[in-house]
Order: sequence, then C-alpha cells, then structure tokens
Amino acid sequence: MSSRTSPKVAVLMGGPSAEREVSLSSGRECAAALRDVGFEVIEVDAGPDLPMRLSEIAPDVVFNGLHGRWGEDGCVQGILEWMGLPYTHSGVLASSLAMDKERTKNVYRAAGLPVAESVLADKDAVMADHVMTPPYVVKPYNEGSSVGVYLVDANANTPPKLSDEMPQTVMVEAFLPGRELTCTVMGDRALGVTEILTDGWYDYEAKYAAGGSRHVCPAELPDEITAACLDYALRAHQALGCRGVTRTDFRWDEGKGLDGLFLLETNTQPGMTPTSLSPEHAELIGMSFGEFCKWMVEDASCNR
Repeated sequence: MSSRTSPKVAVLMGGPSAEREVSLSSGRECAAALRDVGFEVIEVDAGPDLPMRLSEIAPDVVFNGLHGRWGEDGCVQGILEWMGLPYTHSGVLASSLAMDKERTKNVYRAAGLPVAESVLADKDAVMADHVMTPPYVVKPYNEGSSVGVYLVDANANTPPKLSDEMPQTVMVEAFLPGRELTCTVMGDRALGVTEILTDGWYDYEAKYAAGGSRHVCPAELPDEITAACLDYALRAHQALGCRGVTRTDFRWDEGKGLDGLFLLETNTQPGMTPTSLSPEHAELIGMSFGEFCKWMVEDASCNR
C-alpha cells in the first residue's frame, strides 16, 4: 500500500457474467462498508477498459467484488497480477480451479474429501437421453450462484430440455438428498456453519431474493457434523490453494451420519449482499461487516 493516510481501494463489481446483478449488489455493499471504516473507495464497473481505468485510478488495493466467469475464474486475477496490483481473494490458479467444477472435484478427491458421482457430458446428449439414472442435477461446469441448474427428479420419464444459454459441455451430477449446509473460511480459519432452508430447490431466486431462503446460523447439527464441515471446508480451501475468504457448500443426509456429508463446491469470491452467508459467519466470531471487508483488504496480495 502507498503512504497516503487513507488507502485507496478500487472495488470491482458488475462485469459481463451471468452474475452481474449479484456482483453489483455485493460491490456496493462492500464499497459502503470500506468507506465507513476509513478507506478511500472508488467503485469500478469492470469491463474491457479495466486496465486503463485502474491505471488512471492508481489504487493501493483492488477489492474484487466480481462473481462468475471472467471475474472469478482467474482472468481478472491475471490482469491484476500483470499490473502488479494487490487484490483480495484467491489468485489465478486457485480461482480457475475452483470455477471448474470437474477439476475442483478431482482436487477434492485427491485430498480425501467426499463428493457426489458426476460426469461431463455434451448438452445435446443430455437432452437426448438420461446419461445418469435419475435423480440427478445438470449444471454448467464453470458457473456459480445456481445459474442454469436443472433438477431431474426420480420419476422423470424424459431428459431435461436445457436452455440455449447453457454451455455445450455440462456437468451431470447425482442428486444428493438432505440438508443444505455451508461454511466460510477466512485465511487459515473456518468460521462457522449455516443451514439454508427453502420451500423448494435452492436456486438463484432462493439465494438472492429477499425472503427466498432462511439461514440458521450457527446450524443446529450434531457436533461431529459441525466439526467435519469446518475441517472439510478448510481442507478444500487449502487443497485448491485459495487465500482470503472462501465458502464451501455441502449436502448432508442426516440418516447416514458422517457418511452422508458431501462437498458440492468452493466459492472463491462469496457473495456480499444483504442475503449472503459469509458476512453472517464473520458475525459469529464478532466481526462486523466493515471489519470483515477491512480484513480482506489488509489480506490482499499479488503474485499468488
């Protein structure tokens, strides 16, 4: 950081991905919180002119509030590395690994972490016939926030009709019954576990619409399951080579005990909206939202 009294932070938000609106909400929330704790903040709607914008702004730190492809998959991280700017969250390799759901699963397996059976398949093949015995889930292998996720139930007679927006290669994953859990990691510490309750499928609307889901934080779980979630989330963070803040999602079939707990994915740039989960986990350890954002700025680095 420079020697100026009030460090200048460029908060990246928006961007071109399917999660643009979520990113705009996250970015505004983080920008306001960082101003409240004393930083000079400039909000940047990230686009093709990002290198020029950042050269003009000359920030001390970049707070990466982008979500989805380009902003979360190593691309923007590479730009920031090239420009020599310290930035929040994970570096190029960890970001690209975690965005690719199949490669993430391979890393999980190598680390001894439990995952659901899955295959990568051609979109046309998935629409022509069941490529896996139902129930199963079809989703892009390199997007997040439940964008384009299809649940094919056990009684489905026909394969799913996928939207034109779905990529040509998709992930087909065995459906995991049970409770929806998530855990945030901050640096080398797992903070807490939340259970997410919805009236149906935990889709994009349930994640981001006010009242779309309810959070039980901390989750009411057996001590063994809470401990396992904390342990698995930290191990996933470390195995992927992440830094800063991540959030790992789980499904738990309570009838099977520890054998019913599986990792779904690790989010290298968790949402920071009013309905997001990681700020709740920070509150569990006594950190306000402003303090949480401040920690991320102070943890920012380059060349990782």
